This record gives sequence, C-alpha cells and structure tokens, in this order.
Amino acid sequence: MSTMSNPIIEEEFDEATLAAMYEDTFRNFEEGTITEGRVVAIQKDRVIVDIGYKSEGVIPMNQFLPDEIPTLAIGDKLQVYIEQREDSDGNLVLSKEKADKMKIWEELEVSHQEEKEVQGKVISRIKGGMMVDIGVKAFLPGSQIDLTPVRDLDGLVGKTFPFKIIKINHRRGNVVISRRALLEETRDKKRQTTLATLAEGQKIEGTVKNITDYGAFLDLGGIDGLLHITDISWGRVGHPSDMFSVGDRLEVLVLKYDKETGRISLGLKQKSADPWMDIAAKYPEGNRVAGKVVSLTDYGAFVELEPGVEGLVHVSEMSWTHEVRHPSRVVAVGDAIDAQVLHVDQQGRKISLGMKQTAPNPWDIIQARYPVGTRIEGKVKSVTDFGAFIGLDEGIDGLIHISDMSWTKHIKHPSELFKKTQRVEAVILRIDKEKERLSLGYKQLTPDPWESEIPSRYQVGATTTGTVAKIADFGVFVELEGDVEGLIHISETGQDSQSKLEEVFKIGDTITAKVVKVDIEERKIALSVREYSQETDTQDLEAFNSSQGSVDHSLGRAAKNKEGTAEPENE
Repeated sequence: MSTMSNPIIEEEFDEATLAAMYEDTFRNFEEGTITEGRVVAIQKDRVIVDIGYKSEGVIPMNQFLPDEIPTLAIGDKLQVYIEQREDSDGNLVLSKEKADKMKIWEELEVSHQEEKEVQGKVISRIKGGMMVDIGVKAFLPGSQIDLTPVRDLDGLVGKTFPFKIIKINHRRGNVVISRRALLEETRDKKRQTTLATLAEGQKIEGTVKNITDYGAFLDLGGIDGLLHITDISWGRVGHPSDMFSVGDRLEVLVLKYDKETGRISLGLKQKSADPWMDIAAKYPEGNRVAGKVVSLTDYGAFVELEPGVEGLVHVSEMSWTHEVRHPSRVVAVGDAIDAQVLHVDQQGRKISLGMKQTAPNPWDIIQARYPVGTRIEGKVKSVTDFGAFIGLDEGIDGLIHISDMSWTKHIKHPSELFKKTQRVEAVILRIDKEKERLSLGYKQLTPDPWESEIPSRYQVGATTTGTVAKIADFGVFVELEGDVEGLIHISETGQDSQSKLEEVFKIGDTITAKVVKVDIEERKIALSVREYSQETDTQDLEAFNSSQGSVDHSLGRAAKNKEGTAEPENE
C-alpha cells in the first residue's frame, strides 16, 4: 500500500524561515497593547482567555465588576491589555482593568476634542474643589461647580451631574472638568430664547433666585427680572420673604423691559384688578365689616378685609372704657374681629376702622343715667400726682382732681386721702362725651365752708391760734381750726429782714396771730404776728400805766394823812 506524502509536512524549512514564521506569530501581540480575547474557562478566582497566542492568558476575577460576574459566560469576547507575553513561569499576563481604563481615556479624549458632555459622580470634597468619578478620577475646581458660589459643598457628595472636560493629560493622569461651563451654555441658550420672545405685558414663569429687602429676583430662563416689593401685592407687604422662598415658581407679568440695559421689571399684583378701585362704594363709612388681624404696631392693628385691602384700627378706637397702651392687650395676629368703617381714603389707600363702635357707647349711658350733681360710688382704680381715678360699674373711670378733694385743707398728694381699691363716694361735676372724660368731686359732698362758716369764724381783726404746717421763703403757713390754712407773710412775722424764718419758727409750733384779711374768692386768710404783738404790747402798756396810776394815787393819800389832813374814805 502506497502512502501519499503531505507536501507541507515534507517541505523542508531552513532555520531562518522558521524563525521568521515564529516571530510573525507575535507581531500582533505586543506588550502594552489592547487586543480582543475570548473566554474559554471561568474558574473561582480567575478567567482564562484565548487571544490566539501560543498560550492562553489569565485575568484575576477581582478585575471584573460585581454586576459583570453573574452574566460572564464561556465564549464572551473581552478587550484585554497585554502586560507580559511571558512571565517568569512562561505565562501570558493579561489585564481587563487596564484595558477598560485605556478605553475610558480614549473616550474621554474624544469627548474633550468634540466638547461632549460626560457624566460624573461627586465622590469627595478636597482642597480647592471636589473629586469626581467620570470613569477615572477628575478634579472639579470650586469656581467651576456652579454659576454662583455653593455654600454646602458636602451636600453635593454622592450626586451625579453632567460635566465638560476643560483639560486632560493622559500621560500624567490628570483631568480637569467643569459644570459651570455647561450651565453657562444652557443659560445663554435660554437667555437668547427668552429675549427673543420677551415683551411688555407678557405673562411669564420664573423661579425665585434671590430675596432682598426691596424685592425678589426671578430667573426667567437665563435672564433675571426684579419683582419689586411694591408690585407684589395690592396690600401691605412687610418683607418679600413673608411671601416667597428661594426656589418658588411664580407666574408674573412683564411690566417693563429695557433692551439697552437688559433690566426687566416684573409685577405679580398686576395679574388681578386693583381691589382699591371703588373702595368707598364697597366699604361705606358707618358699615360694619369682618376681618382678620394680620399685623400689630405700637399705634394699632392692621385688619385684612379682603386680599389686598387692609384697614387700621387705632388703639384709641379699640375700647370705650380703657386706655389701650398696646393693641396686643386687646387682639392678636390671626384673630377674626368685627369693626366699623370710620373713614375711607381711596387716594391714600387707607381705611380707618373702629372696634369699640360695634358695642354700645357707655358714655351715652353715663350721660343719661348720671346728671351733673349726682352722687356716685366707686372703687379707686389708681392714684396719681394730680388725682385719683374712680371706676364706675359701667366700666368708665372718673377723675377726682386734687383741687376737688378738700375745701380747706392743702392736699400735697392724693394718697393722703385715697388708697387703691378703696370705695369712695363722689359727685358728678362734668361729663365730656367727645373727649371721653368724667370729672368727679369729693369736697362737693359737703357744703363749701368759705361761703358762710369761715368768714364768720375768722373775721378781720380777730385773734386766732394754729399750728405751723409749712415754712416757705415768703412766709409761714399755719393750720387753723377746721382744716383751714392761713398765711403769715414774711413782712408780718415781726422779724427783721436778716432773720431766717426756719430759725424762728418750727413745724408743729403753736402760734397766735391776728386775722388781717379774708379773701373768699381766692380762699385765703392772711395772718399777722407783728400786729398781734403790737396789739399785745399796747394792751400791756395800758395795763401797766393803769396799774402805775393807782400806785401814785395811794402814795398821795398817804402823804396827806401824815400831814394831818384827813380825807374822807369815800369821796
């Protein structure tokens, strides 16, 4: 049996040819390059890959992502990196991890050249900015994070954003990215679109970007507009932050657009009709209305009657009977109240309201129930330097002025007669309904002693005795019987001009003087120690002279008897 020979097997090659053929098998398997391989075996800790080389390569299992391992199957094609064609044991060393990274770098370089977006996840905060994972670690400078400075950088960690590569160096492994560049591009596109369609009178939506004392800035889509505080509401706005928060979406009206400066004025209240139009017809004076207290000031309470319309209840219009020092003692924010329209100023956009007018006026009751001269009884509510306030059952306080406390006694302070909570009687003197004042008298409970009693008791020329009550620069006040005061003028004290009254007279001293004047209209009694002393001296002299004459007469009779001339005992 003849055997056919294989020409290829039988072909003889020289040594040079064989060497060339051997080298050709390594031509496509250079170290440091990426090639495609096929999974031929999956073991516990490694994956065997055939790249068409004389030997198969091994990739450690830890180079595969956790979500890749369950789906890995024999026959799968992989991009691998040739690290070594032969290690010390003659094995082919492959790396999937390096192949993936080289592929990522290639894609990043393409994205950089073509200015494409890349997705990245912020992984940490570092000095000067943030570290972001875009497949490789990239640096995000702080100035490139947003259009405006970000206060809470830590709050970005873990979030994913689109970025733009602004610098890349594969050899050094450096990548610098920017989020701001993309935001600026987006803003500019929106700005152009917004400006192309913007017109005065147009309704447009915006996002509250910033809030100030004078208004709120809205992002209208790449361009900002100002919603001034005066254009927020037809009613009163304390502060824009009371109405909005940053991030709120609002539909507003374009009031003015200056193309040269780019300034845009916005309005919110202009979306609805002005509620102050024909306000006088809607809220006639004298009508009773209902509202809600929205704010308090030292001088009153603002009450919302409807959205955009507020009225003021002044503190003086809150109570008929009590002096309201602060509205918080009567109402609180949020209270629903009834009030009466007192005055409407449509041009000034003001409405004056009254709360007390919704209840009966107690001054009408007082005027009808207590005519002037009526005796009343009440409790002392308070004592001041000028008088005592007496509370009546109707809730009104009347004043007993210090001048109406005593006909005769000089009252230094009302507390000498009245104490708080003390019940007293008084007489109605005057009722002033307009000024809401009630004047009472205490001394009027008894007849005026100056009309009859005092003039008859203290007649000019009579001598009286009293107690020193007060010493002044111009004289001495003396308390007489019946709580009447008399004045000894300094010229009537009988002292020379060099003497000081305090050195001669003491409080509490008993003193006798002569009544020199009684002024009923002025209710004053003038006394004189000087005249009293002169009169006493004259009386003493007359008494002395009288007694001296009797002595001389007795001596004469004795002399005659001695001479023997008898005189009858009774002539």
